[in-house]
Amino acid sequence: MLIFAASDKGGTGRSVTSSNMLYRSALQGSDVCYLDFDFGSPTAGAIFNIDSAVRGTTRGGLHDYLDGALAEPQRIEVWTESDRASLRNRPPGAGRLVLLPGDSGGGEFPATRERIERCARLFLRLEEEFDLSLVDLSAGRSYATQMVLAATAMPELKSVRSRWLVFHRWTRQHVLAASGLVYGTRGILDAGSRAGHDYDELVNRLRFVRTAVVDPDSPELEGLRPAQVAWLRECNQDLLELASNNRVGRTMLIGSVPLDPVLQWREQLISDNDVYARKIANLETVEAFSALAKLIVDDAAWEML
Repeated sequence: MLIFAASDKGGTGRSVTSSNMLYRSALQGSDVCYLDFDFGSPTAGAIFNIDSAVRGTTRGGLHDYLDGALAEPQRIEVWTESDRASLRNRPPGAGRLVLLPGDSGGGEFPATRERIERCARLFLRLEEEFDLSLVDLSAGRSYATQMVLAATAMPELKSVRSRWLVFHRWTRQHVLAASGLVYGTRGILDAGSRAGHDYDELVNRLRFVRTAVVDPDSPELEGLRPAQVAWLRECNQDLLELASNNRVGRTMLIGSVPLDPVLQWREQLISDNDVYARKIANLETVEAFSALAKLIVDDAAWEML
C-alpha cells in the first residue's frame, strides 16, 4: 500500500507524525519504507537520527533518481544505520524500516513525463517489497504532489492501493488551509481529477490527521485558571464547527495526535524508552501513533460515514 502525506502549510507536524506512525507500524511487524519527497527541505534523516542525511543525502537520493541521474536511489536501513542507540538493532518481531532520503541541496522541479514514469516504476518496485510505503510530500500545491497524482493515475498503478493523509494543526488557520488544499482550486481533488483520477474515489481514499491537539479536559491543564479552561473549551467548540463546515470534520478524520512537550522542542521518533525510562514523552502520544499505524491500513476505518 502507498500512503501519501500532505499538508498545506509547513509546521503541521506532517513529517514527524508520519515518521512516528511508520516507526510504530514497523514495530507492529510490517515491512515499511519512508520516501522523503519534500524535495526543497528533506528532513526525514534528522527525525530518524541518520547523521549522514540530516539535511538530505549526498549519495544519490530521490531527487537525483527522479531526475534520471541514477538507476536506484540510496536506501538507508534505519535499524542498522541510525545513530540513536534506542533505534539501532531491530526489535524482536519488528519489520523492516527503510528510509529513501531526499538530496542535500535539492529543490522543487516540474513533473515531466520522464519523472512521472520513473516515479511510477519506483512505486511498483516498492509495492512488491514492502507492506507499506509512505511518501512525505512537500507542503502546499507542490510539484511533488502533482507528480504522485499523475503517477498513481497511470494504468500500471491502478491496482495498487493508495491512500492520502492530510495533516493540520488544530487551529483556525490550519483547518482552513487543509480544507483549501483538498477541496480548493488546484487542490488535491481538482489536480487528481485533471490527472485522471475519479473524484469520488479519490475522496474515499483521503482522510485528515489533526496534530498538536490540546484537550481542554486533560489532567495536564489542571493548573490553568477556570477562565482559561473555559476559553479553551470555547475555542475547541468553534474549531469543531469550523472543521465540520469545511468538510474537515469527524467523518473525514482518521486520527488526532495530542500536543507533546518533546515534539515541541525536537522532531524525533518517540521510543518506549522516552516514555517509560526517561519519562520525557507522554504515553498518550505513543498510543496515538500506534493507533494511526493500525487505522491507515484498516479498511473499515476508511468507510464513509
